[in-house]
Amino acid sequence: MTTREWLADAGTVLLVVLALALLFGQLLGQPVLLGYVTTGSMEPTLSPGDGFAAVPSTVAGEPEPGDVVVFRAQEVQGGGLTTHRVVGETQEGYVTKGDANPFTDQDGGEPPVGEERIVAHALQVDGTVVAIPFLGDVVGGLQALVAVPFGLFGVGQSGTVLVVAGIVLFVLAGALDEGRPVDRSRTRANVLRAWTVVLFVAVVLTGAATAGMVLPAGTHQVELAVAEEPGEDPQVVAPGGTAQLTYQVHNGGAIPVLVVTDPIDDGVAVEPNRAVLGLDQREAVTARMDAPRQKGTYARSVRESRYLLVLPPGVLAALHRADPLVALLAVDIVVAGFVVAGAVAVFGTGDLRLRPGTDVPLRVRLRRRWRQFRR
Repeated sequence: MTTREWLADAGTVLLVVLALALLFGQLLGQPVLLGYVTTGSMEPTLSPGDGFAAVPSTVAGEPEPGDVVVFRAQEVQGGGLTTHRVVGETQEGYVTKGDANPFTDQDGGEPPVGEERIVAHALQVDGTVVAIPFLGDVVGGLQALVAVPFGLFGVGQSGTVLVVAGIVLFVLAGALDEGRPVDRSRTRANVLRAWTVVLFVAVVLTGAATAGMVLPAGTHQVELAVAEEPGEDPQVVAPGGTAQLTYQVHNGGAIPVLVVTDPIDDGVAVEPNRAVLGLDQREAVTARMDAPRQKGTYARSVRESRYLLVLPPGVLAALHRADPLVALLAVDIVVAGFVVAGAVAVFGTGDLRLRPGTDVPLRVRLRRRWRQFRR
């Protein structure tokens, strides 16, 4: 296989991986490998339609002033994922601001951003965000192109549109290789086992599903103040009283999730302690906290766990009661099973030859399997 052929195969794999990353980012409601902006709030760093490499917050570590982060906003543009720069830090959380905005998000009513709301960091080299021009424009164009026919079937989620985008990218990448010269060699060099591809895809996509459950979850801590004269602040109560705090849980992805909220400290009750959330659905959760009889400030915590709804809610809840890791592992096993079944349907279980000639090229073989799968 020539250098040009290897580069073409590598380009094909890269395009497929990027398309899958965009797709799963939409399905899970957070960027996976890639993200993009749709407004000018980050100009000149990121113009509308520019993309960027997204580093998961668990890998990037704690944010520092100057970092560009993707966080789940509560007030900015009506809530949802927002890409802004960290410009400061307070005891309550981080202060964020769009580079083009004259004021911080917190000046506009957004609460300080806690680490649990930060899902990714934009990759920076020497302090400069690595921008991918027109990535968002390409995605938006593909969405507009197929929005009408998909709308006829009641499907409006952009993740579904990106499936088509991935197929288009895949076919185009294969078309670039149609003009390769024919090699009559019968050698079995450059043969890739289909199971290698299947397992690789299963690991990547199961990892993405795990990130979609783990990253939005976590422990939420609330400060409870006990004073003789509580006032109107719901977090300030009289000795021996009860504080009540209501907040919302939100599913930003297309796959339904089960959200389970458990009190960590004694004297804390949560209602409802579990909720099934569909696409872009929200649920109000109320935490009631019994105050000690001594004046002072106390920390009370609840733990939020999320599971993709690939099993009945009752089953997931029972597994969660046994151990949250057991429930997480069960979901991963089911997701991996679906992915393996789908990958086997596409790739088969035989060898995939990565050479042109009398052997059918990889891209042609995969396109044929896709046509057979659709019939």
